[in-house]
Amino acid sequence: MKVDELIDDASTKVIVCCGSGGVGKTTTAAALAVRAAERGRKTVVLTIDPARRLAQALGLPELGNQPRKVEVDGFEPAGELSAMMLDMRRTFDDMVHAHAGPEKAKEVLANPFYRTISSSFSGTQEYMAMEKLGQLAADGEWDLIIVDTPPSRSALDFLDAPQRLSTALDGRMIKLLAGPAKAGGWGLRKIVGAGFSLFAKAVSTIVGGQLLADASAFVQAFDSMFGGFRERSTRTYELLRSGGTAFLVVAAPEPDALREASYFVERLAGESMPLAGLVVNRTHPVLADLPGPKALAAAEALERRGDSPLAAAVLRLHADRVSVADREGRLVARFTRAHQGVPVTRVPAMPSDVHDLAGLRQIGEQLSAG
Repeated sequence: MKVDELIDDASTKVIVCCGSGGVGKTTTAAALAVRAAERGRKTVVLTIDPARRLAQALGLPELGNQPRKVEVDGFEPAGELSAMMLDMRRTFDDMVHAHAGPEKAKEVLANPFYRTISSSFSGTQEYMAMEKLGQLAADGEWDLIIVDTPPSRSALDFLDAPQRLSTALDGRMIKLLAGPAKAGGWGLRKIVGAGFSLFAKAVSTIVGGQLLADASAFVQAFDSMFGGFRERSTRTYELLRSGGTAFLVVAAPEPDALREASYFVERLAGESMPLAGLVVNRTHPVLADLPGPKALAAAEALERRGDSPLAAAVLRLHADRVSVADREGRLVARFTRAHQGVPVTRVPAMPSDVHDLAGLRQIGEQLSAG
C-alpha cells in the first residue's frame, strides 16, 4: 500500500481508520495526520480516545470538541494540522443548538429524557463520530479529514450506527411516542414493555412520576429536529462511500485482531465502501539474515564451550524473534489468501509508547515504507 500517494492525492478528502480496540488505531491516525500536514495538506484528525497521550504527543495540553491547531516548537509543516477529541455529549448538544432556536434548544437541553438519551443511547458514540465527520466535511475548512473511529467489537456498530439511530429517532418513531405520551402513556409503556430495546436502557434510567411528562415534553420540543436525523446520516453515509474517502483497516498480528480486520474488510466490501488497505501494527521483522535453527544451534555450541555468554544470549533472542516473525507471517498470509488484492502495510513495534511528534513521524515513515 502506497500511503504517501494516498495522502498526497488532492482528491482524497477523508481517511477513516477502523478496527478493533488496542491495535494502535489512534496512533496510526495521528501519524498519518502529522505526515499529511508535513507533506502540504491542511489536515484535521478526529479521535475518540480520551487518553491524554495523543494530545501530549502533539504537544497540546488537551484536546477538545472543536479542532485545535497544532503549533509547537520543531513542527513547521508545509501544510497545517489541527486535532480534536470527540465529546459525545457536547456534539449532541451542538447539534441541538444548530437545528433549534435558542428557546427550544434550552428546553431540550434541560430535559431529563434528552440528557439520558444523549449519554446512554445505544450507538450514540458511533453516531456522533459520524455526525462530527459530517460537520467537518460541510465546513470545507480542511482538505483532509482523518477519523479515528470508536473501537467497536463489530463493524456493524460503526457502519450501522447512523442508520440505526436515525431510524429510531426519525419522524415516524416520534409519532409513535408522541401519540401514546399525549394519550396518557399506556401506549408508551406497551412499546417499551414489548421489547423496544433501543429505548430500554434510556427509559429504565428515568424513574418516578416524571417519566411520561419528561418524554412528552422532550417529544414536543425535539419533534421538528428528528426529521433531520435521517437526512444527515444519509449524507454522511454517502460521503463514506464516495471516491474521496479511503478506509484503512488497522490490526495487530494476532488471531483475534486479524479476524476482526477480516470482518471489517468483508463489511466494507458489502457496503461498496472504498478500502485502501490493511495496516498491521506492532510487527517483529527479522533484523539479521540468519535462520532461527542455526542461531539456536550456534547459541547452544557457545554455551557448551562456556564461551561468549553475551553472544549466546543474543543468538537466542534472534531465534525467538525469528519464531515470532514466522508466526506473524503465517497469520498475515492467511488474511491475504482470504482477501486477495487488499494491500497490506506492516509497521514494526516501537521500543516504547509514542509520546511525542518524533515518534509519530517515525511511525509515519514506517507507514510510508510499508
